[in-house]
Amino acid sequence: MSGGGGAGVPWLRVAVVGSGPAGLYTAEALVKQAGQAPGGAGVGVAVDVLDRLPTPYGLVRYGVAPDHPSIRSIADYLRRVLEHPRVRFLGGLRLGGEVTREMLLAGYDAVVYATGAPEDRRLGIPGEELPGSAAAADFVRWYCGHPDADPGLFDLGARSVAVIGAGNVALDVTRMLARPAADLIATDVPEPVLAALAASRVEEVHVVSRRGPAEARFTTRELRQLGDLPDVDVTADLAGTVTADGVPDRRVQGNLTVLADWAARQPRGRPRRVSVHFWRRPVEILGSERVTALRLERTAARGDGRVGGTGVYELLPVQLVLRSVGYRSVPLPGVPFDPVRAVVPNAGGRVLGPDGRPLPGEYVAGWLKRGPTGVIGTNKADAAETVRALLADEAPGAIAAHRADPAAPPLAERLAARGVHPVTYAEWLGIDERERKNAAALGRGERVKFGGWPA
Repeated sequence: MSGGGGAGVPWLRVAVVGSGPAGLYTAEALVKQAGQAPGGAGVGVAVDVLDRLPTPYGLVRYGVAPDHPSIRSIADYLRRVLEHPRVRFLGGLRLGGEVTREMLLAGYDAVVYATGAPEDRRLGIPGEELPGSAAAADFVRWYCGHPDADPGLFDLGARSVAVIGAGNVALDVTRMLARPAADLIATDVPEPVLAALAASRVEEVHVVSRRGPAEARFTTRELRQLGDLPDVDVTADLAGTVTADGVPDRRVQGNLTVLADWAARQPRGRPRRVSVHFWRRPVEILGSERVTALRLERTAARGDGRVGGTGVYELLPVQLVLRSVGYRSVPLPGVPFDPVRAVVPNAGGRVLGPDGRPLPGEYVAGWLKRGPTGVIGTNKADAAETVRALLADEAPGAIAAHRADPAAPPLAERLAARGVHPVTYAEWLGIDERERKNAAALGRGERVKFGGWPA
């Protein structure tokens, strides 16, 4: 990807840090918008997409439940972005490790940070550190075969599990715990994970929300999928009569209809049970050597719309607690960070310095920009906004333009001089091919991940 953008056309080199949906939608927007830069002059663009993992696609690969192939097919769309002649994948590069912020700013005209929100939020209650208390995010990474996840992390010897949260991730985790392992044979879950799910002793899963059903962030489709699981009794404790009549929000209306149906169901004695509890908040995880119970307090809406405790407590006997109460972005070395909002401070994608002014050449996209909100597709419009700001700033003659150091050697040369060799797209395709061959050898669908870091 060397050379210029054509006769008389300026050439722009951009590094995108993160190869998840936000990063790849940013790369796509750069390629599409570059020829339509402000003023009509147009620019040529070359985009290097960096990731600390040797594999691309971020949450599409490691955050979407394996029984959701329609959503995971977004990877097919993102693959076309990586295969564009002006886009290059460089895996196995950590910002603050193999590469630094200073290296990127010296070697590229612009840098876009799009590393998502990899940390889970905490409950902040006693007992949260007990064995048997874990982040739902860790459970998701485990069943998705994330390189950082130990394939033996969860043995699922618990008979009763509490999942804390009222979003789709909580439903994904619940569904994976309740679904028969045989249903997952054709998916890409690693063999050790499939074996653990097949040996699971889980009989009951409790989904706990501190607010009411109208405030839950579930999508109706996800709720219905949970209710349609074979050999699973699903019930809902709505803590009062709730109807969908007069509710203007169609998603909430759909949710209330599904939940009311569950509340009216009679158990049929199926092998596994899922119970959804509203208006309860965890106040303590109990146990000496590991989790044995979860103490809940009933809650109620206050006049100001907030939720408060009622002083009425109950004990839920469980042996595993998975918290799914949100994600947080983490600071990147040298990059400004707002620890309260857990985002990079920005204005329309322009990274702001301590004085509140944009830092030339630095941009942000995705959850790191706006917080962990929206669905995968939300990142497309978000990335387009950031790219519009970038191209306006970096256009020829723009006051805010940042230009790479002309004396700085290309990033690949600087890395090679230190003995660092990024994972190329061709090498990722090699990993992809091994996963497909693994599936064929096991008779298990399109691909089967190996788990751990690829050799």
